[in-house]
Amino acid sequence: MSTAEAAPETAEAQDPGHRSKSSSPRQIPVIGVVAEDEEMQGVFKPMDLNRVIKLLEENDEDDLEEKQLKSVKKLVRYYQNGLPLRDLAQIFKILNLCAGKIENQPCFIEPAYDILKLCGLPFLKKKVSDEITYAEDTANSVALLGELMKIPSSELRIQICKCIIDFYHSEPPKKHIPGYQQASSSYKIKMAEVGGLAKTMVQSMILLENQLVEKLWVLKVLQHLSTSEANCTLMVKAQAASKICAHLNDTDPSGQLLFRSSEILWNLLEKSSKEEIIQQLSNLECLLALKKVFKNLFMRGFSHYDRQLRNDILVITTIIAQNPGAPMIECGFTRDLILFATFNEVKSQNPLVKGLKLSNSYEDFELKKLLFNIIVILCKDLPTVQLLIDGKVVLALFTYVKRPEKHKIIEWSVAQHEELQLHAIATLSSVAPLLIEEYMSCQGNARVLAFLEWCESEDPFFSHGNSFHGTGGRGNKFAQMRYSLRLLRAMVYLEDETVNTDLCEKGTIQQLIGIFKNMISKSNEKEEAIVLEIQSDILLILSGLCEHHIQRKEIFGTEGVDIILHVMKADPKKFQSGLGYSVLLFSTLDSIWCCILGCYPSEDYFLEKEGIFLLLDILALNQKKFCNLILGIMVEFCDNPKTAAHVNAWRGKKGQTAASLLIKLWRTEEKELGVKRDKNGKIVDTKKPLFTSFQEEQKIMPLPANCPSIAVMDVAENIRAKIYAVLGKLDFENLPGLSAEDFITLCIIHRYLDFKIQGTHKQRELANKSWENFLARTSNAKILKKAKRLQEKAIESSKYNEQPQNAIYHRTVIRGLNTTVPSGRVVTVESTPVRLLGGPLADTDIALKKLPIRGGALQRVKTVKTVDETKKSIPS
Repeated sequence: MSTAEAAPETAEAQDPGHRSKSSSPRQIPVIGVVAEDEEMQGVFKPMDLNRVIKLLEENDEDDLEEKQLKSVKKLVRYYQNGLPLRDLAQIFKILNLCAGKIENQPCFIEPAYDILKLCGLPFLKKKVSDEITYAEDTANSVALLGELMKIPSSELRIQICKCIIDFYHSEPPKKHIPGYQQASSSYKIKMAEVGGLAKTMVQSMILLENQLVEKLWVLKVLQHLSTSEANCTLMVKAQAASKICAHLNDTDPSGQLLFRSSEILWNLLEKSSKEEIIQQLSNLECLLALKKVFKNLFMRGFSHYDRQLRNDILVITTIIAQNPGAPMIECGFTRDLILFATFNEVKSQNPLVKGLKLSNSYEDFELKKLLFNIIVILCKDLPTVQLLIDGKVVLALFTYVKRPEKHKIIEWSVAQHEELQLHAIATLSSVAPLLIEEYMSCQGNARVLAFLEWCESEDPFFSHGNSFHGTGGRGNKFAQMRYSLRLLRAMVYLEDETVNTDLCEKGTIQQLIGIFKNMISKSNEKEEAIVLEIQSDILLILSGLCEHHIQRKEIFGTEGVDIILHVMKADPKKFQSGLGYSVLLFSTLDSIWCCILGCYPSEDYFLEKEGIFLLLDILALNQKKFCNLILGIMVEFCDNPKTAAHVNAWRGKKGQTAASLLIKLWRTEEKELGVKRDKNGKIVDTKKPLFTSFQEEQKIMPLPANCPSIAVMDVAENIRAKIYAVLGKLDFENLPGLSAEDFITLCIIHRYLDFKIQGTHKQRELANKSWENFLARTSNAKILKKAKRLQEKAIESSKYNEQPQNAIYHRTVIRGLNTTVPSGRVVTVESTPVRLLGGPLADTDIALKKLPIRGGALQRVKTVKTVDETKKSIPS
């Protein structure tokens, strides 16, 4: 603050030697002097900072350096209790001037250091609005701290770092200053974000590659700065992740470098764009650094802290491995991770794990689960498959798929072993489908079925159920059964005949039906959700096994039909409960399609047990998600001659018949699709009787050849075609319980195919008309000339009228061309007939001979003279 600002205003300037004639006392200007006792009390008196700046900018006096140092020391003493916000811009300008003199005048290191110490003190405000008024100056001043890291002075760099760290550990002023109060505790932090300090601090790391102490201080600063999203975003732009990760293995006896670096990487992943961080770390240099750190900690880390750090590095690696472009295999990290994940279960002579043993500590237990987890991620990259085979991963995971052995000493506690068991089975569900041969060589089907048999048995087993995979399985074996069935489902859905045949030969169909029946008797409200999931998976596995195989459908038989009917008889209100009944019903409908249809004894049994009635009951619920599938089943069932009687006999609420229900569904579907009908249900647009509003809004777009057309999708997705098929198999006649409106709609349904072929007829008419026009042009000269004129007119109208200067004009029409069909880009050239060339055994020297031209195509002649012979015959 300058003296002029603090001095009160006077009526006019006074001459020092002139006395005023006024009776009022003379006003004396205030001079900026701080008394020693006032200074000790912390009272701010005006100080001319502009004079200090001007003095530092001068360079032509002999004793200038001494004056400059003295003025800066006075400033430091003056602001020893804090920096006012309104003076901050000038004070940092003074700091910058001092920093600029250090290279040639090292004595300015001390005053610069002292000012930096002041920057660590609280900022002071006189008014509440000062924080907003001086926000821009403060942000620019704080940003200067990062720029000052370029000064080649270890002392100053460390002090800058201490100053920034003090932002996060604010302390009250040493003494209270009258008229001033401390700025809010988060103000400095906010200004650091606005000024972009985090970015410049990351960039300063390039200057500190060989200065360990300074580098550790910068990492400590970045550790504090990375606690906010704004700073993390700035750090990402400065490539902080890759710069920090690449130096993880730098020499550091204190161990701080690795700890602080991993903490910063964690913060970046949590508070900024994860995708951007993954891209920065997905390079060979970073992955090699992570690999070396992990291996060292895995083999030589024994302390609690080392194990925690090892697990943190593995989690970061797992996140990077989600990127398919990360060179995990190329750097050898994938092979090492597979080895570390399986060395306990599969004995290895690799020196990396020789003599190595995991304890049952919490950190080692977490490590084991993390290794299982990263295998699931790595196996998504197909080149990893061979490494999984070499590492015998399937065999290692199958060591957990067995009933617990009594009196066997294991390295894990009972709860830990159970959690690892569930995790291993879940991992197999991802890995085994990629390694079918290894799965079969390990007798995978037999192991899983034996394990399922134990899950169903009454053997006493107290499950802890205290993990993600153990949800809903406390005190029972539901969790083990749930994950085993998931594994079987994954293998069955491969549709590998070797796997499925082996399962059927081992009695899987009968075993699963038995499990389903037992689950019905064991189910209770507490584990209802997990029981429903188990039942759904059983039905999906049975569907996968029985589809396209009549013999397996026969094995499914009446016992299988009974469990399907049991699900269909469930209370309809449960389908809206959200527990999983809807999923179970979908699985049930799928099993009707795959396990019953096509097997006449099963179809007849299904009909005898009123299965069609149950299907229509569900259809009457008007749940759109089920309608399409149920109608598809109905279409197939109607091929059975016994079905029609069951369909006609069904009655719903208020005596509704099946035909009335189907017609009502038709009207509902057309209303949703926006088909034009009048209030009585009659056709409004006779030219487009089935046209929907969606089709009307749909633009013409090119589709690849392997994509179904919109017309095909229309038939597949909406239910009108299926309703037509069902009613068609009921002959559209003698349908009971129809109203007048139903009969109108029935007429439209009856003509459904006619209305669909209507578009086909139109296309045929256009094709016929085009052919007639073509014939007319070839047989009538007048029509040909007229077509030619129309063609030339169309060509001219399509040309660009204004020709650019100095342009060369090429004619695009060939003169004398007697065709009115525009040529395409592809020209088909037919091979010359064999009769003209004489076949493959013709004279191979034909190209050397001069052939006579007789008009038309070249003809093979009996006598041909060579060029030399021709010359000889010409008279001289």
